[in-house]
Amino acid sequence: MTIHEQTLQAALQTVVDPNTGKDLVTTKLVRNLRIEGNDVSFDVELGYPAKSQVAPLRKALIAAARTVPDVGNVSVNVTWKIVAHSVQRGVQLLPRVKNVIAIASGKGGVGKSTTAVNLALALAAEGARVGILDADIYGPSQPMMLGISGRPESADGQTMEPMENHGVQVMSIGFLVDDDQAMIWRGPMATQALDQLLRQTNWADLDYLLVDMPPGTGDIALTLSQRVPLTGAVIVTTPQDIALIDARKGLSMFQKVGVPILGIVENMAVYCCPNCGHTEHIFGADGGKKMAAQHEVDYLGALPLTMQIRAQSDAGTPTVVADPDGEIAGIYKQVARTVAVKIAHQAKDFSSKFPTITVSKGT
Repeated sequence: MTIHEQTLQAALQTVVDPNTGKDLVTTKLVRNLRIEGNDVSFDVELGYPAKSQVAPLRKALIAAARTVPDVGNVSVNVTWKIVAHSVQRGVQLLPRVKNVIAIASGKGGVGKSTTAVNLALALAAEGARVGILDADIYGPSQPMMLGISGRPESADGQTMEPMENHGVQVMSIGFLVDDDQAMIWRGPMATQALDQLLRQTNWADLDYLLVDMPPGTGDIALTLSQRVPLTGAVIVTTPQDIALIDARKGLSMFQKVGVPILGIVENMAVYCCPNCGHTEHIFGADGGKKMAAQHEVDYLGALPLTMQIRAQSDAGTPTVVADPDGEIAGIYKQVARTVAVKIAHQAKDFSSKFPTITVSKGT
């Protein structure tokens, strides 16, 4: 009996991508479908890193194909391809960096840097090539959080090699100054230093570069949001009203310069006593969720207030690598996956497709 392609596609259409809620046939992710006798083979190419998703997705696709009568061997190749997506108008993409994500907050002390490093590690765990730019000139924390010390190497005296640990490339002013040295710099100086850290680092073919933004919406943050080619921004806040006031300002800043808001992460959302199990909303309840609804942006998830997150970050082994199968790491991984899927659905960058036009004087 002949296996019809339409019948096979109808069967495969029953498999839904758990990250998008859409089937893989309608979204044209099933490719190179071949039927040779009773044997079936095809490829699935996702637009986001999905190392943890490959096995269950492949299993579901094989099971769906085998519901078609007379199907014999089923060969499925599930991969992903991350491409560059569009940024603010008039801002050029960075060489060897496909997508730049700002991790921002309206104020300090809400866990922005901790969120940034765990999201970077979660994306790396899913198979992406990831980097972090520590853009907090006055309070760099990524060297400590990633357990990295020393100075970056420079082969040519012009550019620097990124530092690396836990599979993530990192650059920070913290690598270039002593720990107890105060950065007594005015805005233009700090902005210039950041621009150099960003553009004079030899990032090694990154799928995602996460920028741990300085807190607030001051001169440095505004200049960064205008000059850095940002694919999108993630806003980190606590549920507290005081934090939400400033988080709204951060959200507004990105919207005004044409940077898509990928969503809001609510940090320190609830405290659970490790002894008795009693829970307490120390900073208020659902403030981030309400803000997301009010501004019609995605609510990415909530992280608890727990000593574990703080202690692991201070030790240079953030939660996603210290306890990769734990509940909190699972939340970070889900947030990272949601961010990657959102980026995959945004408009692609086509600037590399067009030739560079140069105007020269005629002879």
